Amino acid sequence: MLQLQDNRVILNNLTSPFPTFLLTGIPGLESVQAWFSILFCCLYTIALLGNSMILVVIITQKSLHEPMYYFLSMMSATDLGLTVSTMSTTLSVLWFDANQISLDMCIIQMFFLHGFTVTETGVLVAMAFDRYVAICNPLRYNTILTNFRIIQMGLLIIIRTIVLVVPVLLLLKHLSFCRANALSHSYCYHPDVIKLACSDTRPNSIFGLIGLILTTGIDTPCIILSYIMIIRSVLGIASPEERHKVFSTCVSHIGAVSIFYIPMASLSLVHRYGRSAPRVAHSMMANTYLILPPVLNPIIYSAKTKQIRKAILHLLQTK
Repeated sequence: MLQLQDNRVILNNLTSPFPTFLLTGIPGLESVQAWFSILFCCLYTIALLGNSMILVVIITQKSLHEPMYYFLSMMSATDLGLTVSTMSTTLSVLWFDANQISLDMCIIQMFFLHGFTVTETGVLVAMAFDRYVAICNPLRYNTILTNFRIIQMGLLIIIRTIVLVVPVLLLLKHLSFCRANALSHSYCYHPDVIKLACSDTRPNSIFGLIGLILTTGIDTPCIILSYIMIIRSVLGIASPEERHKVFSTCVSHIGAVSIFYIPMASLSLVHRYGRSAPRVAHSMMANTYLILPPVLNPIIYSAKTKQIRKAILHLLQTK
């Protein structure tokens, strides 16, 4: 059956200017794919409810109208976007075996998927800057992180996302695909798509590398530098109790950074160097990369941030 689909896809890609791709569920585990669909459905539900709850409490509770929580609301909105951008194709593949997708739909999905990913790295940098100012320059916190400056930072993150993502995706329209275009995941992922092209992909790779340098290549050192400065400032505090109290305000952000960057780096390494790895490893790593941050971020911030926890309880009691 799969061979027949592959043959049809090859014929379609040879005779049509609109290439078709085959999305992949969980290769090698088709017999238990229905059970995995239940698990994914539960995780998507947790991600949607958790991030929606964070957004609602920050919008409705005036006590949370502070820079730290504005950035948290940006991250929750980004996580919602990441969840929605892949949920439809993943559940369609797992539930209905609806695994065909056109190049145009692929590009649209990649715009949101990679766009929200780039946005989240920018938001994590903004949150690191927020913690740096709060700990290293607490007296100037309100004068540095004004509402106008936060809006400027948000607009800069959005503009950077559009400028970096759109050209990379538009270049895909100039590629030709002439073989069985079976993707490794249940959604379209840029490195996964370009490796299936029959034409020259060097411009795509160059623009992709430039985008990677201007996002992860800049954002990661900025986050590391901010925490070096924070650690230096915290170590200058004489009281161990005060040091613990101050640094504990960063625990949630450190957790968010870890659950975002570790799966992303792992997926990139698997795509680049793990060609001999089982296909199921690619699939599980890809799904972990996208579902883990949206699921865990609301849990981490609800558990570690007293104000968020109190606001959620207050909202639930009011309802």
